Amino acid sequence: MKQTIIVLFAFLFINGLAAQNFQGIATYKTKRKVDLKLDSTQVNSEMYQRMLKMLEKRFERTFLLTFNKEASVYKEEEQLEAPQPSGMRMMVVNAGGSDILYKNIKENRFASQNEVFGKIFLVKDALEKLDWTLENETKNIGDYTCYKATRKRMVEVVESGISFNGDKDINAKADKEPEFEEVTITAWYTPQIPVNSGPARYYGLPGLILEVNDGQETIICSKIILNPKQAISINEPSKGKEVSQESFEAIVEKKVKEEQERYEHNREGDGERIEIRVGG
Repeated sequence: MKQTIIVLFAFLFINGLAAQNFQGIATYKTKRKVDLKLDSTQVNSEMYQRMLKMLEKRFERTFLLTFNKEASVYKEEEQLEAPQPSGMRMMVVNAGGSDILYKNIKENRFASQNEVFGKIFLVKDALEKLDWTLENETKNIGDYTCYKATRKRMVEVVESGISFNGDKDINAKADKEPEFEEVTITAWYTPQIPVNSGPARYYGLPGLILEVNDGQETIICSKIILNPKQAISINEPSKGKEVSQESFEAIVEKKVKEEQERYEHNREGDGERIEIRVGG
C-alpha cells in the first residue's frame, strides 16, 4: 500500500511540472470588413476597386502568439509590405494595435511596443477587465472543440474615416458630441489548451481563444504548436518612450494632425491621396 502511494505521488508531481512548463505557439490570420462610401464625384469605379483591394490586403495579416500559463507575446509575422500604386498614398493609424504586445495574465498588465511616424513608444498599463458571458454553443476549429463566449462593448460611432485628397477631414466630428453604440464581441475558446490568453488584447477565458469577431475584424487561429522541442522565450518589450494607454492615444491624435498639416503644406502635383483611420 505504501508503494502505491509513493508511485501515485510521483506521477502527480511529474504532471504538475508538465502543466507548469506548458507553452506553445499559435498562428492567427486577421481580416477586416472594408466598407467605403464614396460617391462618383470623388472617385471612379476603377479607383474604388483599387482602393478596396489595397485595404483588404492591408488588413490581411499574420500574427504569432507565443504563450505559456502566465504570459504571452503577440507579434506580426515579418513579411514584405506590398508597394502602393504610384500617385496614391495611404495612411492607416490604429491606436489600439501593437507592433509587439506582451500580456502578463498573472500580474494583470501589458506592455505594447508601437512605432508611430518613426518614433517608438512603449505603452504600459493594466489589462482591461473583460466580462465574458459563457454560452452553450460549440464548434470545431481544426482539431479543437471550441466554446462560444460573448461580451458587450460600447464603441464610438465613426464614419468611414476617409479623407480623399484632403476633401474630407477625418477629424471633422471632433467638435461634436461623440455618439456610441453597443457591439457584441464573439470569441471561441478551447479548454483543450489550458491557458486563458488569446490574440491581440483578448484573454480571460478558460482556454486559449482561437477565434474572435467584433463585427468589423475577424481573427482566427490557423496553426498551433504545443510544447515544442526547443524551448520558447517570452520576452517583454523594452524599447521606446514609456507612456500609459491614455497618453499614447492622445499622442497618436496629435501626430495624425501634424502629419495631415505637413502633407497639406508640402503637397505638390495632382496625385491621389487616401487617409484612413482605424479604431482599435
